[in-house]
Parts: sequence; structure tokens; C-alpha cells
Amino acid sequence: MKNKTVAFIMAGRRQRRRRWILVTSFLALLACALCCAMLLLGSTIYPIQDVVRALSGENIKGVSFALNTIRLPRMLAGLFAGFAFGLAGNTFQTMLRNPLANPNVIGITSGSSAAAVFCIIILHTSNAVVSIASVVAGLATVTIIYLLSRAKPFSVGRLILIGIGMQAMLNAVISYLLLVGAEQDIPTAFRWLSGSLNGSQMHELPALVISVLIGTPIIVMLGKHLSVLELGEQSAASLGVNTDLTRMVLILSSVCMIAIATATTGPIAFVAFLSGPIAKRLVGVGFSNAIPAGLVGVNLVMAADLVGQFAFEVRFPVGIITGILGAPYLIFLLIRMNRKGNL
Repeated sequence: MKNKTVAFIMAGRRQRRRRWILVTSFLALLACALCCAMLLLGSTIYPIQDVVRALSGENIKGVSFALNTIRLPRMLAGLFAGFAFGLAGNTFQTMLRNPLANPNVIGITSGSSAAAVFCIIILHTSNAVVSIASVVAGLATVTIIYLLSRAKPFSVGRLILIGIGMQAMLNAVISYLLLVGAEQDIPTAFRWLSGSLNGSQMHELPALVISVLIGTPIIVMLGKHLSVLELGEQSAASLGVNTDLTRMVLILSSVCMIAIATATTGPIAFVAFLSGPIAKRLVGVGFSNAIPAGLVGVNLVMAADLVGQFAFEVRFPVGIITGILGAPYLIFLLIRMNRKGNL
């Protein structure tokens, strides 16, 4: 009887692992296909062989310029920013055990956005300064939220409420800046606030790539602790997890990725909010959905960018398309949580 029980548990675990591998592989292949589409498609559709030759360093008239200056930076920005938004959003939602606890809702991206708009409208600074200010403001915002909510015992609800209040205040600051700003600066600010891959340049990407390459292994290595934190503060502490240290490392890793991604592409709406739930539904329970959530973020950003470029007569920034997708889900989630008495 005991052997049958063990065999049944192991069979279930193998089935869940196969599902995780299949889903993750599918998401990775879909991301690769979307990467190829972003390189091939544009105002001119280039043959695959010309794109490969241009990527290998050969100078092909028209193709090399369009690829290296416009399409490749745009694709890489979507790839790494999407992964950063998806992974960080899933980390917040899992750690705080609440689907509303993501950087978009609790004010982190609003802090980055307020700093960027201030630099664009008031200080008239360069893109580099806007990016630096955006990262610093994002880190400062999450620090303030965490310190204000750090009473004992730690309360997820308290952190979310403080974050929502911070978001409302920062959005009011953004609205004020847009009202008092010069007319010629408003389009630039709105383009940044909408979240867009337009104008992405290679020299802006190293910080984003480095943050993802450093933050991803940290979050993956802390995956078991993250799963334990999902059980609750007291359960995690009783199992030997240093909850404060683990939470701080996870928050810093996630916020660095979110802040730098926001500084690079602007606050692409709802990617961090949608990626975790979609990945969890696809992967199921039993294994970490950190990497699948990052890949879902990649696919959302790239697919939305392609839709925004080619599905309409007017080209829309990627943030507009993801906002259209995310807003109904947010309303649905709020209604469901209210019915369950979680609000």
C-alpha cells in the first residue's frame, strides 16, 4: 500500500514536470517566432536570407540600416523588457499572495513615470538622464512603500493599500506636470507614458540586459523560499525561512528589473499584471512558474507590438494594446475578489 502511494505521488510529479517542460518550451518557441517576425516585418518585408546575412555582419543596402538601427533594438527591447515585467510581476504576486500586488497597481511604475515626466517637461534633460531618474525614483518609491508597511506582523493588505495610495498621489503629480508643461513637450511625455518600443536604441539596452541576467538567477534560486512565503508569514518563519531578508532580496531584484525596463520602454501597461496568472494557468501547480511568466511577458509585449504596428490603419504603441487586454481582466479580478470577500 505504501509503495503504491509513493508510486502515485511520483507519477503525479513526473506528469507535472512534463507539463512544465512542454509549456515552457512552447512559450520559448513562440517567443523565437515573434522575434523573427519583428526582424522580418516592417514597412518593407525582407527575405530571411538577407536578414541572416545582415545579422552576420554583411553590409546589405537598406537591410543593414533598417535591421541594426530600428528592428534589432526594438526586438531586443521587447524581449528583455517583456521578460523583466513578466518575471517581476509574478514575483510580487506570489510573494504577497495577491494578484493585485504587482508593480503597476502598487505605484512602483508610477514613481518611475513621475520622475521621467518631470525630467522631460520641467528639466528638459536628455534621454539618458530621464532613464537614470526613472530607475532612482522607482527604487525610492518601493523603499518608501516597504518602510511604511513594515509594521509587525507584516501585512500584505497594508502594503497594497499604501502602494495604491502612493500610486494615486504620483498619478496626480503626473497630471499636474502635464497641465503646466509646455505644449511642445507634452507629446514626448505622453509617448513615454503610453509605453512604447519606438525609438529603442542599442546603447540604451545594456543596463536592461544586465539587470535581467542578474535578477533572473536570483529569483529562480529563491524559488523554493518564494513558494514557502506564499504559505504565509508564520508558516514560512516556522519552516526556517528568513522572511525579511528573503522578501527584501526578492523585492530589490524585481524592482531593479521593473525600474530599468520602465526607463527603457516606458510603463507598458498590464504586462506585469497578466503574465503571472496566465503562466500559472498554463503550467499548473507543483513547479515554479517564474520562467514561464517571464516568457509570457515576452510574448505579450512582442505580439502586442506587432498588432499595434500592422493590425490598424494607425500605428499604436505597445502599451495601448496591452492596456486594452489588461483592463477587462482587472475589472473581472476585482469583481471575483469582491464576491469572495477578499476586498
